[in-house]
Amino acid sequence: MIRPTPRPHWKTQWHSHGQRAVLFDLDGTLLDSAPDLAKAANALRQLRGLAPLSVEALRPWVSQGARGMITQGLGIGVDHPDYEPMRASFMEFYSQCLADNTRFWPGMDRVVDALESENIPWGIVTNKIARFTEPLLKKIDLWHRCAVVVSGDTTPHAKPHPAPMEHAIRALHLTPQAVIYVGDDARDIESGFAAGTWTVACDFGHLVQEPLPRDWGADLLIESADDLLTHL
Repeated sequence: MIRPTPRPHWKTQWHSHGQRAVLFDLDGTLLDSAPDLAKAANALRQLRGLAPLSVEALRPWVSQGARGMITQGLGIGVDHPDYEPMRASFMEFYSQCLADNTRFWPGMDRVVDALESENIPWGIVTNKIARFTEPLLKKIDLWHRCAVVVSGDTTPHAKPHPAPMEHAIRALHLTPQAVIYVGDDARDIESGFAAGTWTVACDFGHLVQEPLPRDWGADLLIESADDLLTHL
């Protein structure tokens, strides 16, 4: 896969299309799902006789989904014999609380409202599997507002592979250069770049794993939803 590199002309190119769209990653980008993911992780910790961790302690790994919550919440890797049983338990716990405290990431509701006011379709490309994506979006009343939703199991490959992005672009009936993809993980930028979209990296101040957002090669780096509004 070719390493993403910033393209200074991205905004002019995107605005040159009469029909254009914006796609978002879900966890940690469009939505703050950390409280509910942490709740499921702490249910696992309780099973093992461990004290709960704070939401903020787990937040840096939210973009990694179940894997991040288990590896950080329990301190076991994917090759550990307990990983798969713990993953199954995590999925069950999370299914029971997935929309309890999940809300828009601060300011992202204004971004979505602004796009809709300009008749610019928006959608979601996430590695969260459809078992969780669809009920979550329905519970928080976003499902009907999305022009397209691509989950982690919609295509044979998940991000950073370009297949999920390509699927979304086809569903929108647009060219890749008419689409912006916004994400909070290096895999998001790699997937969008490989699919030919413009890319926006979110640096919301809680990521600790390297490479950091400034080094992902995105076309734009934002520190808040308002930064994104300024460019859109």
